[in-house]
Amino acid sequence: MSQTQEVSIFIALAAGLLSFFSPCILPLVPSYITYITGASFNELTDSEASKRLKWTTIFHSVMFILGFSVVFILMGASASYLGQVLSRYQHWIMKIGGILIILLGIHFIFQFLPFLQIERRIHMKEKRLGYFSSFVVGVVFAAGWTPCIGPILSAILIYASTSQSFTTGIVLLAFYSLGLAIPFFLSSLAFNLFLATFERIRRYMRVIVFVSGLFLIGIGILFLTDTFQIISRYFMILSSP
Repeated sequence: MSQTQEVSIFIALAAGLLSFFSPCILPLVPSYITYITGASFNELTDSEASKRLKWTTIFHSVMFILGFSVVFILMGASASYLGQVLSRYQHWIMKIGGILIILLGIHFIFQFLPFLQIERRIHMKEKRLGYFSSFVVGVVFAAGWTPCIGPILSAILIYASTSQSFTTGIVLLAFYSLGLAIPFFLSSLAFNLFLATFERIRRYMRVIVFVSGLFLIGIGILFLTDTFQIISRYFMILSSP
């Protein structure tokens, strides 16, 4: 694995984590967990009941994660393929993509683009049991991606479209999905701990949004200045004997 790939994978993983802690996803986590498991809020917060539901929660969470991961990985593969088709314009894709990501980062902080405020959340009314249903909910969750998280995902997809390798998009979106999946899975296993932690995190939600915006602006600057190669050389110097 090249140094550039290692840096890209780290960025994709961090992007997934930031997506989970965004104001669009974090408050919805309890609803998703109760919906995909078919368990009530009281059952998930009761220690004895939650023990009985342990394996059910694990399997439903894994299927939900697989659902959104499949969609994101397919998006990554499509971005890489499109990038190969438009390889002769790769330089301009990188520059225009950098400007776009910086604008999205600024929007993330100041919310100045009204057309990105349209919500596309899932409205869940009935609990649907069955592991395949959890997989479908994961697919719908990814396909109806909420716009305020879209900028983070877009940054990874734009980078995938500038790659020379078809597999790059698949790998990047797999790690993006992993970054989103790990905290979701842990939250489903430790529901009470998640609720207690969420109450504390919610007070710093504005800080999280600000950090996410800075993250996007930083990625955009890397695109505009072709700094990925400089970072790669720096890591090579550090890793050399």
